[in-house]
Amino acid sequence: MWDGRAARARRAWGRRRVLASVMLALSASAFGVIAATASATSGGATLGKGARHSPRPAHAAPRRRGATTSRAQPNPLAARGMWIWLLADSNGGDVASIIATAHRYGISTLMIKSGDGSTVLSQFNRPLVSALHANGLRVCAWQYVYGAHPISEAYVGAAAVSDGADCLLIDAESEYETQPDNYVQAQTYIAWLRKLIGANFPVALAGLPYVDYHPAFPYSVFLGPGGAQYNAPQMYWADIGTTVDGVYAHTYAYNEIYRRSIFPLGQVYDDPPPPQIFRFRQLSRLYGASGVSWWDWQEAALSGWVALSRPAGSLPGRADPAMASISLHAQGDVVVWAQEHLIGAGYRLSVDGGFGPQTLAAVQSFQRAHRLAADGIVGPLTWNALLRYAPPPIHWVPAGAQIASAARSSLTMPVPKSSRLPAKRDEIAGAGGAGMPRGR
Repeated sequence: MWDGRAARARRAWGRRRVLASVMLALSASAFGVIAATASATSGGATLGKGARHSPRPAHAAPRRRGATTSRAQPNPLAARGMWIWLLADSNGGDVASIIATAHRYGISTLMIKSGDGSTVLSQFNRPLVSALHANGLRVCAWQYVYGAHPISEAYVGAAAVSDGADCLLIDAESEYETQPDNYVQAQTYIAWLRKLIGANFPVALAGLPYVDYHPAFPYSVFLGPGGAQYNAPQMYWADIGTTVDGVYAHTYAYNEIYRRSIFPLGQVYDDPPPPQIFRFRQLSRLYGASGVSWWDWQEAALSGWVALSRPAGSLPGRADPAMASISLHAQGDVVVWAQEHLIGAGYRLSVDGGFGPQTLAAVQSFQRAHRLAADGIVGPLTWNALLRYAPPPIHWVPAGAQIASAARSSLTMPVPKSSRLPAKRDEIAGAGGAGMPRGR
């Protein structure tokens, strides 16, 4: 089934190639109009839902942007960003108006939805990206992935890269928790995506912020070796029902464990009070984040735009979030991550996502070897020592699959038992992102 959907995705690239050439020719003069009218609040060229584009045809892999670049490019996430779910509902889809609004409120990077599952969205296209680039904006594509058809979803992500995206954001949420063998799906998606776009193209996971709420979610695959270089957790404090300080403390305690640069994603939907938006920005600096983005354009009130753009000042000092502790009987992907690093440190044990006696013995031995208190608790000091060891590459296979004896030595393992655990809660259920916006 994966191969069939992937083949259809590749054929769609070819069908759209000729149309894209026509669009590019027709849009050449329009770009000049957009550039000339960028300071206006309305008017100019509009590239709406009818705009089409085409990635490279099926027989050619997309250009691996970033893999052979001679000089480093600025990180598009290290800036003030705004997410766009539906272009037509963002300033009416008027590109010149979007550009002018972005400049007015200091937005440097736009995150525009480019795909939903196996579907490439026409709103993300080469003419649009070129117009935004011509007016000094960086453009990241984001795709919502479900995990049922990971090869197709990898091609959808690669299509946006081929169209000129500066980075790719993976929006993977609760649907991934309920996929059978979800570690296999995530591994397949990441492997194909990297094959198509190259190892160095900037990718970020924009996922569920409270790792401990989601023991089945394969964070360690998305954020592990070869995966996303960056982490943009959806820290929607009002939706979660906590304070701005609370969402930072909880999110960082668990996400710091994966050792990826964190770029907080805050909310302007549901009209949060401006002081809370100010506080979110201040804390991002206190926690050392070099960029913040906001969900989302079409739902932002004027007060939100003003709050995210006015000088917020800085708080004194720097936050030093302590990594969360795990101990005997803990379950979930954080345990998977610890077990992988224990193997990297030379210990032999199963990676099953369960902190049982075998893992306890390995942790205590590791602690004694590193002159730490051998209490069997993986706390901040033990994490700091353990994360110095690289986790080994693990080839995940479906639960119940027969593993040949020769493959056992290459760390081929069945998906962790913890991958079948239920979530404690979907803490950002009100945010949306999958499919079309509410009311559409």
